[in-house]
Amino acid sequence: MIGLQKSRSGILRTLAAATMLAGFLLAAAPAAAQGLEDFEKKVTVHKLANGWTFVIVERPIAPVFTFATVVDVGAAQEVDGISGLAHMFEHMAFKGTDTIGTRNFKAELKALDAVEAAYMAYDTERRRPGAAEARVEEAKKKWLDLQEEAGSYVVKNEFDEIIDRSGGVGLNAGTNSDSTIYFYSLPANKTELWAFLESGRFARPVFRQFYKERDVVMEERRMRTESSPFGRLFEAFLGEGFNAHPYGRMVVGHMSDLQSFSATDAQDFYDKYYAPSSFVTVLVGDVKGTEVIPVIESYFGRIPARDPAPPLRTVEPEQKGERVVKLQDPAQPIYMEGYHRPAVTDPDDAVYDAMDTILGGGRTSRLYRRLVRDEQIAAVAQTNAALPGGKYPTMFVVIAAASKGRTNGEVQTSIREEIERLTREEVTEEELAMVKARAKADLIRGLASNQGLAFQLALFQTRFGDWRELFRNVDRLDKVTRADILRVAQATFKDTNRTIAMIETTSDSAAKQAPSGE
Repeated sequence: MIGLQKSRSGILRTLAAATMLAGFLLAAAPAAAQGLEDFEKKVTVHKLANGWTFVIVERPIAPVFTFATVVDVGAAQEVDGISGLAHMFEHMAFKGTDTIGTRNFKAELKALDAVEAAYMAYDTERRRPGAAEARVEEAKKKWLDLQEEAGSYVVKNEFDEIIDRSGGVGLNAGTNSDSTIYFYSLPANKTELWAFLESGRFARPVFRQFYKERDVVMEERRMRTESSPFGRLFEAFLGEGFNAHPYGRMVVGHMSDLQSFSATDAQDFYDKYYAPSSFVTVLVGDVKGTEVIPVIESYFGRIPARDPAPPLRTVEPEQKGERVVKLQDPAQPIYMEGYHRPAVTDPDDAVYDAMDTILGGGRTSRLYRRLVRDEQIAAVAQTNAALPGGKYPTMFVVIAAASKGRTNGEVQTSIREEIERLTREEVTEEELAMVKARAKADLIRGLASNQGLAFQLALFQTRFGDWRELFRNVDRLDKVTRADILRVAQATFKDTNRTIAMIETTSDSAAKQAPSGE
């Protein structure tokens, strides 16, 4: 699963954090008022000697538990030539281990080694200048034949079926620019099974059926990016907005990289970035820290410690002028503009969240009311406070789709006027109060699930090093003032800091002859 950019930033937004936290408090405790001290009584943090951090939240409402594991590794860790590999590794994590998903692992491993050697020979041959087509096809056939042989040892979907038979639900994962998330739920009496499965698939990953799964990922790219007008536009937008930083690449990766990277590349990526110190796992539900920690130590503690992943070196340079990219496409007009902003760990992150809600957060927002409801020049108008990620300096983005018969120019004019208004005058007291009231209403409606709370705690523990930042972010939101919003808007919404991407509608025949951008 990919395409978490929007939801990821939402997960880390302070309003969403408040929603999940208060929902948990309302569901878990009858007391009218609870604070950090009350919540801490239900939480146990345990860090293994190898660096893997576990957070256990006791919530015995039903005999089930949910876990979320966040690995602090995403598409931003990729380098040229292996884009899409973080997402590919996510797919591999469902293929099993050296004991699950195989009929004979010793024989399978030998077959997989043969597949990899054949792929390397084929890849070398097809890249050779002036390569003979017959030699390339011969090498390809040998590689494909060996894949079929290796496939004979595979027990398909065994990992998934073990979880299903044990009463597990919600098995899934997601990759974004900053991290990879794995999650599902199980009955409370299956904690040892969970520890066996999860420790196994990360301690001993097996890259079985790698190249067949690579084909699946290529098809995902065709469907979600190449065959999607918005997917094509978003890819062009990121490439224009980030000239140096890896945020300029889509999580799914470039097609040429997907057609080229190998299982050896995946193993190298795992060895470099999937150190236990990059993992945070949160369990929420009918679990007790005193009972589950010995199980965690027994299974996860056996994974050897490794050097932590190296920090990202590349920093996006300051943008010095407006950038524009236009796609000629038969689709309806779509308009985007983004402005560089700091990472979500910045002290002003809550201010960006407040601007997000006021400017483009739902039907009460300024953009929706003006563009969609009143002027009816757009079918969609919204903002995102942090795209495509938030671990590193990112972008505040505005997205709108013009209504039938309306143009990007009309949409742009109205958006600009609303943004300029945000830089000229303070928002009203009523609007700022709405931001906070809306968060509280969301909390009451949400009554957060185990899964939602596990996500929140895991992400905050990963990004800030302390799950308690859930509470502190709520405090920061409460302290945002009208003057703060004006100050941050003036610093952010500058012409020289702006990147624009749009689809200009054209006929099919014209689109075939038109350039893809400018």
